[in-house]
Amino acid sequence: LTTTARLVLTGATLLVTALSLRPLGGHPRESEYHVLVLLTAAGSLVLAGAQDILLLAAAYLLASIPAYALAGFAKDGPGTEAALKYYVLGALSGVVLLTGTTLLYAATGTTAYPRLAHAEAAPAALFTAGTLGVLGGLLFKSGAVPAHFWVPDAVQGSAPPVAALLTTLPKAGALTALFRLGAVPLAGSAVPWPALLATLAAASMTLGNLAALLQRDVRRLLAYSAVSQVGYLLMPVAVAGRTALAQPAFLYYVAAYALTNLGAFAVVCALPRATTTARWRGLVRHRPLLAVSLAVCLLGLAGTPPTAVFLGKLQAFTAVFDAGYGWLAVLAAGGRGGEDRLARGTAHTVAAASLALGLVAGPVLALLDGPPAH
Repeated sequence: LTTTARLVLTGATLLVTALSLRPLGGHPRESEYHVLVLLTAAGSLVLAGAQDILLLAAAYLLASIPAYALAGFAKDGPGTEAALKYYVLGALSGVVLLTGTTLLYAATGTTAYPRLAHAEAAPAALFTAGTLGVLGGLLFKSGAVPAHFWVPDAVQGSAPPVAALLTTLPKAGALTALFRLGAVPLAGSAVPWPALLATLAAASMTLGNLAALLQRDVRRLLAYSAVSQVGYLLMPVAVAGRTALAQPAFLYYVAAYALTNLGAFAVVCALPRATTTARWRGLVRHRPLLAVSLAVCLLGLAGTPPTAVFLGKLQAFTAVFDAGYGWLAVLAAGGRGGEDRLARGTAHTVAAASLALGLVAGPVLALLDGPPAH
């Protein structure tokens, strides 16, 4: 789990850096920008690998504070508004997370995951309240319902490379943290973890898909797409530790999503003036390769074969069916539905990689299963 998260987050950071080189080249605060990107990536990595609630809280702050600065990096009106909304909701969610951490420690006397898994004598009400607090913080970081309100405004107001970062790095780290929590410390607790996450998954994918239909701003459209994708990613998270299919499904899906989402944002970076969907009309005549890359990425996010996200969704559906949550799989299946050369090249490369990952799903999934249990 940790190794795959490291690979996905490191690769995503490199792609975000590639998308940033042209627009940030020669900027007086260019080095500051890249430091903030690396700090956000470091926080996301620690989120994904944390085995202690206190470390998880520290990682939340490390992944959040640099991202607030990145959202308002341009110091223009939309960026300032995006940073303010992101910061206010993030600070509130951070307090909720820290409160949950305190309650869990009060209930169990420990913050380490292995010991939390054996805290049978903990007061049920206190343990449940602490769990919900930690969950609330991670839901904000992943952009899931009901903590998704910041996503459309922050993504629309940020620069395109920053928007790509916000919808990829912290999300992957937080979802991996949720998977790890459900697979070990909360697997046998009194908290109805699978049912709760399954409900949140259904709400996220439904709201994200419906809201995306009404959008005309390109970045806002991709923001709501990110909310819906969190819903699909929460499906294997909900059944973590309850079926052997959950871990490979989650890991494959999070890698496929990161690749495809960054590919879509690479097209946005390549066409910075095309801020509305109407401006994309006729793209195939003027930039055919870019249009094909965009089509592949958008069809991938919609879950169309043979893209990698389609295989990820198929694995997620199989996992929740195997764990007895067939209704969630049925609901998810019914709800599918001035140019920068470097960004253009990234879009083409990522679109090809997304197709390739879908075509070689078998060997990749075998690797993600990990060594056999003894």
